[in-house]
Amino acid sequence: MENMQAVNSFVAAYLKKKGFKEAEQLLEDLQKESAPIDFHNDPDLAKFIHHFSQSEDDVARYQDGYSKLRSWTYSSLDLYKHELLRVLYPVFIHSFMDLVAKGHLQEARTFFNAFHEDHELMHSRDLQKLEGVLSQSHLEEMEFARSLRQNKVNIKICQYSYGLLLQYLHKTQSTAMLGVINEHINFQVTSGQPGSISDDTEVVTLIGSCQDAASLINQKEIHWGLLEDSLEERLEKEGGLLSDSEKAEAENKEGDVDDSKKRSVEGGKQGASTKKLKKDKAVNATAKSARPEAKPTPAAPRVKPELTLPVMSTEVEQSILEDLRNRVQLSSVALPSVSFYTFLNTHNGLNCSSISQDGSLVAGGFSDSSLKVWDMAKLGQQAGSSTLQGENDSTSSEHVAGPNGVKRSYTLFQGHSGPVYSATFSPLGDFILSSSADTTIRLWSTKLNANLVCYKGHNYPVWDVQFSPVGHYFASSSHDRTARIWSMDRIQPLRIMAGHLSDVDCVQWHANCNYIATGSSDRTVRLWDVQSGECVRIFIGHRSMILSLAMSPDGRYMASGDEDGTIMMWDLSSGQCVTPLMGHTSCVWSLAFSCEGTVLASGSADCTVKLWDVKTSTKAPKNEEKSGNPNRLRSLKTLATKSSPVYSLRFSRRNLLFAAGVLSKNV
Repeated sequence: MENMQAVNSFVAAYLKKKGFKEAEQLLEDLQKESAPIDFHNDPDLAKFIHHFSQSEDDVARYQDGYSKLRSWTYSSLDLYKHELLRVLYPVFIHSFMDLVAKGHLQEARTFFNAFHEDHELMHSRDLQKLEGVLSQSHLEEMEFARSLRQNKVNIKICQYSYGLLLQYLHKTQSTAMLGVINEHINFQVTSGQPGSISDDTEVVTLIGSCQDAASLINQKEIHWGLLEDSLEERLEKEGGLLSDSEKAEAENKEGDVDDSKKRSVEGGKQGASTKKLKKDKAVNATAKSARPEAKPTPAAPRVKPELTLPVMSTEVEQSILEDLRNRVQLSSVALPSVSFYTFLNTHNGLNCSSISQDGSLVAGGFSDSSLKVWDMAKLGQQAGSSTLQGENDSTSSEHVAGPNGVKRSYTLFQGHSGPVYSATFSPLGDFILSSSADTTIRLWSTKLNANLVCYKGHNYPVWDVQFSPVGHYFASSSHDRTARIWSMDRIQPLRIMAGHLSDVDCVQWHANCNYIATGSSDRTVRLWDVQSGECVRIFIGHRSMILSLAMSPDGRYMASGDEDGTIMMWDLSSGQCVTPLMGHTSCVWSLAFSCEGTVLASGSADCTVKLWDVKTSTKAPKNEEKSGNPNRLRSLKTLATKSSPVYSLRFSRRNLLFAAGVLSKNV
């Protein structure tokens, strides 16, 4: 009887809501004259109406609950508002997905359209994906949505803000909102005052946000020290690097141990033996002041290689040692010279560029599946210009007469059957690797001007490929969500790194060659052990896909750049962000550390190269405790191009900065 009355009440309310006045009046009259209508004694119909009434109530609870929570949040005190606003986004997306899961597809769409604009600025990529959730099955099929449903969102919030939120939920008795928050949000409550607004980049993480799992992984031990017995270390012991810095002589006796540790600040992201050499004793003067406060614990000892390293010829050794002796020491007051290569007439076909260690060769990968390599010496002789012509010629000879009789110096490498997305020179410049949409990686000889090997293993386009700092080994990353380790003499990958939730967009080797880092569209960076293939670090904090990575020459820090223009500096030991670098207004396509690790260069689609003071960032943890200053990394200089987005950057062993980009009329 009670049930029947509830059904009757709902039917009356429904008729009134829909404007069926006559039917509503008729029902009312019938109820006055007799007992509640039993709908022809049809229990199924009564059951359906009862269920429908609850559904209608569900929809209203989500709409009203979120709308009221939103109004309350925006009207909160400014001191707490930015922390409380962090709660709105996860509540919004989970309310939307709850409505979809319960079958209220039209209402879910109305809810989404009503409130999604609040979150467009910070979460446009997520919202684009969620717009594609049009049925209950989509929640299961779409990995992004499934991941959000399975993992709790972690939100940092102070005690005061947390108390205000609980008080509001209790007062309004908003069961729908309370249910969403209880089921999908994990609050990390901190003591004291609310954090600064600038910390928002790190407080809400949705994708790959199983923070407990990440914390567990980040407890694994990693050995970030540099390889023992590197050329630089040997040269340092012989005193061959002292000529650049007589100051270091006075510190030698007490600093021998420190120096060898600091020497770990060498080798760069491209050549362990080659790159490692990059850091020299003159670094002592700079490095001693650069890192002491940033390293509360002693530098890690030298490590043994996990991979069998190739043997270096005496001739190459001597050449590298010569570069090390003549290296310019950079600092915040001694910035690098920059050589910029501009591609012209590429007709929007250039996808990537790469520069050899000494800047003598520049490569470009094109949408027409070609790879072109320019020899700077020959280009200078032939054209007297530093611009790179990108017309689509079908010949592969190095000196070709163009339409106006001007000779061009480039070698055309053809073999791929899809756009070329990445290219990388070996440390000595004698080989170049290219990766393509055709799912393959090709190895080319710059001496023979020929394709040597085609590596097949990925199932989808290969976005990035990078030679190891010692050559011979290389790493690739793909749309198939994996990264792979290869060696030049094997056609199958040595290791497959799987774990990212979306495309692996970029890959970078650690200076000691024992680890690789991968950046993904799932907005995380992972560090992998080359020997075991295991993930040993997960770095969470970016708000968009990661497009570039760089390892510091000392092996301790890593920089990552994303699609929004944010760069983050990470401590590999702890897995924590040391500092975010704000300044670029568009995608950060390339990052490079100077050879002693004191300067970080970043190249962006906003047509600038920015130089950052790394010393400031490594001192950040202590400074911030005292001053609370969130702007932890100082921008030293911004170098603007005329209208050329910056595709690639590379520091030579002598610390000259090379950059390349394409002249764009659309910028």
